[in-house]
Amino acid sequence: MSEGTMHQPAQRDQQTHQRAKRLHRVLVCAAAVPVMLIAAGCSSDSGSDGGGAKDTAGLGATTSADATAAPTVQAAAYKKLPEPCAVLSKKTLTDLVPKGAKSGKEGTSTDTASRGSCSWTSLDNNGVKGSQFRWLNVSLLRFDSSQTQGEGDKLAASYYAKQVQEAQSVTGAKNTKSEPVAGAGDEATAVRYDLKKKEGAFKQQTVVARVENVVVTIDYNGAGLAGDKTPSADTLTKAAEKAVKEAVAAVSSANGSGGGGSTGGAGSPSASPSASPSKSASKASPSASASKKS
Repeated sequence: MSEGTMHQPAQRDQQTHQRAKRLHRVLVCAAAVPVMLIAAGCSSDSGSDGGGAKDTAGLGATTSADATAAPTVQAAAYKKLPEPCAVLSKKTLTDLVPKGAKSGKEGTSTDTASRGSCSWTSLDNNGVKGSQFRWLNVSLLRFDSSQTQGEGDKLAASYYAKQVQEAQSVTGAKNTKSEPVAGAGDEATAVRYDLKKKEGAFKQQTVVARVENVVVTIDYNGAGLAGDKTPSADTLTKAAEKAVKEAVAAVSSANGSGGGGSTGGAGSPSASPSASPSKSASKASPSASASKKS
């Protein structure tokens, strides 16, 4: 065997060995690729999660900011009501209900800080000359501010408007007239009309006033019975307007000259009193017991 022939196997072995090394390197690299991809994938997912966390955090921050930015409802000016049977002076009661000035009857209320009423009945019996009947009712309703319903004075303004509208639309009323009343809170209206009942012809006056978050309603009616003359509507209206001004002043006085901050948010009266003062007034008439007492 020649020397050249002996070298050939050795060269082949060397070439085979080099190919094996190259193949090993390729396999190692190939095996490393999935690991790198997996690592890259994990890195990518981590980045995605981080972004999601940032988004979630940002969303929470926005929600928190929105909650913080919610508008604050202004507290109501008045937080209590005066005693309803004590809002009018003795002189005023003597003028309006001369035979019943001392017999005020307070209405039932489960929340005296939010609502109250008092009524007086007077029957001046003059025998064969007839008699004069008078009925007076004072109603007070206070509204608190709340986040859900709004500011107390606006709620009171809405109720005030409804009270005036009801007084202007009483069934059977005739010669209805309305006029603004100055010097009685933030806004006030006097409504008067004639109402025919079985006992006689009645002159009805309803004066509604709003002072801040409180609505005051004065119902006052009069009639000449058993042949006595019918009272003057002008005189009765002036008396009712005087009464509403006193009642408004009593509300302000009960809360201090400048009013007082309401505790707010406790909730305002969800509805008007069970019986509207103007409707109660239209039903008010001399009772048999009152006639006997006189």
